[in-house]
Amino acid sequence: MFKQEQQLIETKIKEFCAANDIALAELKWQPIPFSGEWGISTSFFQTAANEARAGKGNKLPVPQKAQEIAEQVKAQIGSVDGISRIDAVKGYLNLYFSTSAYASRVVDAVFASRLNFGRGAAKNETVMVEYAQPNTHHSFHIGHARNTILGETLARLVEFAGYKTIRASYPGDLGLGVITVMWMYNKFYKGQEPQGVHERGQWLAKLYVEATALLEKQENETPEQTAQREAYDAERREMYRKWDAGDETVRELWRETREWSLEELRDVLEMLDVKIDVWFYESELDEPSKVIVDELIAKDIATDERSQGGAVIVKIDEKLGLTKEKYRTNILLRSDGTTLYLTKDLALAKVKFEKYHVDRSIYVVDVRQSMHLQQAFAILKLWGFPQSEKCHHLGYGFVSLPEGAMSARRGRVVLFKDVADEAVKRVLAVESEKSGDVPASEREKIAYQIGMGALIYSMLSVDNNKDIVFDINEALSFDGRTGPYIQNAYVRANSILKKAQVTSYELQDVRSTFDYELTKHEIELIEQISRFPQTVEQAANEYRPLVMAAYAYDLANTFHSFYHAVNVMQTENEKARNARLQLVMAAKQTIENALRLLGIQSPDVM
Repeated sequence: MFKQEQQLIETKIKEFCAANDIALAELKWQPIPFSGEWGISTSFFQTAANEARAGKGNKLPVPQKAQEIAEQVKAQIGSVDGISRIDAVKGYLNLYFSTSAYASRVVDAVFASRLNFGRGAAKNETVMVEYAQPNTHHSFHIGHARNTILGETLARLVEFAGYKTIRASYPGDLGLGVITVMWMYNKFYKGQEPQGVHERGQWLAKLYVEATALLEKQENETPEQTAQREAYDAERREMYRKWDAGDETVRELWRETREWSLEELRDVLEMLDVKIDVWFYESELDEPSKVIVDELIAKDIATDERSQGGAVIVKIDEKLGLTKEKYRTNILLRSDGTTLYLTKDLALAKVKFEKYHVDRSIYVVDVRQSMHLQQAFAILKLWGFPQSEKCHHLGYGFVSLPEGAMSARRGRVVLFKDVADEAVKRVLAVESEKSGDVPASEREKIAYQIGMGALIYSMLSVDNNKDIVFDINEALSFDGRTGPYIQNAYVRANSILKKAQVTSYELQDVRSTFDYELTKHEIELIEQISRFPQTVEQAANEYRPLVMAAYAYDLANTFHSFYHAVNVMQTENEKARNARLQLVMAAKQTIENALRLLGIQSPDVM
């Protein structure tokens, strides 16, 4: 908020240190918790340590030397417009702002940027976030939703923080699981096709469950049943062989049924307002991945043991010169010449780095793949890709049900579309009772915004590394840490502004100042709003959607407290009333910006 003053002070500090041959460390500013006035602080401990290492100065202990530098710098700076006072305390330089000036700066910053308030400066790096990638020939369930919501929120955060951002999806569209569904369809249901995008996708999932029951060995099965099961398995594997050989009949069936899954996926992504930029498919990387194996052998990264009946492997720890086991040895190519997930992930990374010029690659994949991805990143480093140092795995825990873990093989899953429909239905029932004067079409829109907001926030309000026991009743609660609770703060702010007949930023022209005694709730709200830009940077740099989810709740909670404690409309002093209306407008905009980064809409009424 006080960048110009901060930069002026930094310039004076650098000039002083240069003139006095002091090895100045990087200046890192941190906000000072409000205690009657706002401020920022920077430490000189690292600078003092630099001086001590260089054998300079009067050989004071580092804490005393840091304090000495802080005092000298304070004397050098003098007075600066906008800064109420400067203190040198225990090695820190503290800058304080007048309360009214700080409050005005915060509100003015929101007014100046509006939808872009909190947006970071453009950065010279491209980030690719890979997410929303369920296997085809199944249906999109609530676990897939967690992956997609985490990935989309992270993509929005890094993009808003200033990075060029590419959204990528990498669905698994080959393998025995895919062939299993195709075999089941071809043998028992050929020619049948349910109508409707989601019905087709969900039907494929049911075929998988049926096929699993036929192909899995049962207890006490008879010899005849065993023979039948083995015959079915042989048919399935023959279909896999034909697919691998490029049999056009099998490939056409694969393309047709795959498209049913992808249609459902695209519809779900539209519901979640996700727009994927680049689609990669596992099937397209199978052959290219075999080519890179030869390159890795030629570079002496991979070891070819096929002549001894073995596989192509990478002794990762040995190649990195590690004495303790960390990454282990991994197979790139089986003895029969078939690839693995790792092989294709390496091929995909090469495409990302060379074709799309990606500097940072974020993989939103469940926690079970942690070692797999660490091995991939290590091999990319051996391969010579500097981007390997900026590859990141955003792992996430399982989504289970109150009655136990989900299982696609057993058909025990909660489909996303079912949950979304139920969420909207429940909200609509409540809205119909409360908002009888709102047109039905508008109520449906509001119910959709609230229902989807509840569902999305339930996936973001828990740390990504933790498991979630998904309970639809908790997800749809309007109390506590929920999407509707945050949306309601926006609605309340909107309500105040409507009553005041303020529907745009015309209050900006009034130039109200906060030159009156602010209440505790006003101070807390101003403090929360001021933290938004910093929170965007933190969430993006740490790749942690939870940081923004938690902030959105804290901001909403602070506004709710302000709403109950400060009656804006009955403020008698006109200047104070206008200032408070400005604060409400700034809060409304910040809540909207935070919700948008979470992929949640902001309804005008509830």
